[in-house]
Amino acid sequence: MPGPGWYWIGEEETREVLDVMKSGHLVRYGKLDDPRFQQKTRLFEQEFAAHCGAKHALATATGSAALVAAMKALQLKPGDEVIVPAYGFVATYSAAVFMGVVPVLTEIGDDLNMDPEDIERRITPRTKAIVPIHMLGNPCNMEAIGAVAEKHGLFVLEDVCQATGAAYRGRKLGTFGHLGVFSLNAFKVITTGDGGMIVTNSDDIYDRAFSAHDQGYHPFEGGKRPAEQNALGLKLCMTELTAAVGRAQLRKLDLILGTLRQKKAKLKNAIGPIPGARFRTLHAPEGECATLCTVIFDRAERAARVAEILGTRTVDNTGWHVYDKMDHFDQYLKDQGRPHGRGAFPRTDDILSRSINLSVGVVDAGLGAGFGICIDSTDDEIQQAADQFQRVCRLAASDKSQDQNHAC
Repeated sequence: MPGPGWYWIGEEETREVLDVMKSGHLVRYGKLDDPRFQQKTRLFEQEFAAHCGAKHALATATGSAALVAAMKALQLKPGDEVIVPAYGFVATYSAAVFMGVVPVLTEIGDDLNMDPEDIERRITPRTKAIVPIHMLGNPCNMEAIGAVAEKHGLFVLEDVCQATGAAYRGRKLGTFGHLGVFSLNAFKVITTGDGGMIVTNSDDIYDRAFSAHDQGYHPFEGGKRPAEQNALGLKLCMTELTAAVGRAQLRKLDLILGTLRQKKAKLKNAIGPIPGARFRTLHAPEGECATLCTVIFDRAERAARVAEILGTRTVDNTGWHVYDKMDHFDQYLKDQGRPHGRGAFPRTDDILSRSINLSVGVVDAGLGAGFGICIDSTDDEIQQAADQFQRVCRLAASDKSQDQNHAC
């Protein structure tokens, strides 16, 4: 159940990895005049930054590592608060808790992203940053979020882990905030198996992120030197092997996104209007990743019935993406005396209980996307999936009608 990049791993990735293996030089550092040193990590960072339109990029071992380094780079301190949506992946919340930072949850809207209007109600004197998560490849309303951040003097840390390559109003995600964080694991748009990336236009933030990702060192050409600020860091670096795969995948990113957008459009057109349901709001339809297609029903009962027949789940029952389904994080919220458990965020509960994710490029039961298509699906397979979804929706509507007649 991988993401689209996984489906397209091939000879290009093999060649890049063999370059590194033949060189015998597997770590990101080396002498620039050494012909054995392939500089895959450094080149991957430069290419990723160029793709995003950012000044700097920093490769990390995982997306979670990128989140930790990014929060350290913003100089967040224990007890500081960051605002995050009640629907996201557990890594975003875990990274904050790991750093001693307090995640404050906010409601989502029918785009399945954080609701900008609810952010202001969550701001306190301890709030230092807003962390919008571009869920399921769909850009957040960055204009509204940016306005709130500017009004209150807050950092914006974009979690782009599920939306690599997506754009909002012609500008790549990750460049609206002070920095952006990406994931390259097996379920994401492009993959290196595991891996992450940070992008920023700030020299200072980049320097602090670099120090955080490698024991307090400071970037220096092909090597490193102790950071001037005597910062502590961890070992969160990417290897040359991982970067080699990443370079090959990045060259495929535009084609992957173009293919996904075409196939999602075909799927939506084949499904057509759905009585009693609609597709989720997209703030930038031309710029989304199109990895999933979310259908929001008018009633939770009907959504649950459709999911049951299709052998999938409504989004509110999708594991470590929903605030009350992250057992360890929910316990943390309880221990902190903060809203927790189902019912704490009623609008989020309502929207997710009425939503079903259909796979397009990310086939992941953990996201509730166990039914749908993949990046390699043919037109016939797309039509078959659409026909099946239509039939099930009609059947669920008929079941509901019969239930109502029986009750009368």
